[in-house]
Amino acid sequence: MLALAAAPLGYRVHVYAPDAELVAGDVAAAVTRAAWDDAAALDRFAAAVDVITYEFENVPVATVERLAALKPVRPGVAALRVAQDRMIEKRFVAGLGGRPAPFAAVDSLAGLHAALADVGTPAILKTRRLGYDGKGQVRIGSADEAGAAWAAVAGAPCVLEGYVAFAAEFSILVARCPGGAEVHYPAAENVHRGGILSESHVPAGAAVAACMAEATALTVRIADALDYVGVLACEFFACAEGPLFNEMAPRVHNSGHWTQDGALTSQFEQHVRAICGLPLGPVTMRVPRVRMENLLGDTADRWPALLADPAAKLHLYGKSEAAEGRKMGHVNFL
Repeated sequence: MLALAAAPLGYRVHVYAPDAELVAGDVAAAVTRAAWDDAAALDRFAAAVDVITYEFENVPVATVERLAALKPVRPGVAALRVAQDRMIEKRFVAGLGGRPAPFAAVDSLAGLHAALADVGTPAILKTRRLGYDGKGQVRIGSADEAGAAWAAVAGAPCVLEGYVAFAAEFSILVARCPGGAEVHYPAAENVHRGGILSESHVPAGAAVAACMAEATALTVRIADALDYVGVLACEFFACAEGPLFNEMAPRVHNSGHWTQDGALTSQFEQHVRAICGLPLGPVTMRVPRVRMENLLGDTADRWPALLADPAAKLHLYGKSEAAEGRKMGHVNFL
């Protein structure tokens, strides 16, 4: 989707990744399939491009550090380093005045018992690194479940988060240029099922609207503190006491897919504009209301009916195999 957005602006995209299947490669000018630690391949890749970005926060920091020594990487290493470790991320955001849910570091079963005594139950144990779309997470209903939870994460360094009472989940997307100019989209109210984003609604409801200004201000502070360039997404819980920070994603974000058809400038075009030093585009909505629905697994088989719906704009990703919970596409209902 980034490659498709770059092409009308006159840019050609070169994709680097180790995956055997690269659907972005189907619409890119060049593809390099190589390991993240292949120094020679990384150097050849950097020599072939003018600016480098990433759209996956689990790219190794060492990989980005090597590339950043050769060509501009936007967003930079700092955002990746913070976003890859949930404990670092929470402490970083708290230092900027943000309010995460109650949390504690967990490095052992004894530490988990101590954290549960401090944070309370119910709670959720999350691996500090490499978790997304509900992966690397275990819900804990009582202290008796600590042993099973610790076994489920295989002893990986974790963070324990306390449950919070919230009215809605939402996300804020901010785009920032090298010079510091910023724009932000209307908040998207999100619905998760099984830890995976199912739907995003724009405009959001009243509970989110009451938290939007404070959450947007925090997202801007995060972007400024990281000297961020590109689209940054931050997820929040809308609570009675205001927005609680959940997590950040240093990239274009699933909850921003509605912008492809619902905003004058999509998040993908906005990201390309930002990393290439172009003026940012308007974020005005094209229609009064948009609902984005993820097509997970075989739900993408609905594509004939969706194409027949005049209110629906279908986006299929071209992945070869559907699996339960795998994002095969999305549809924006305008």
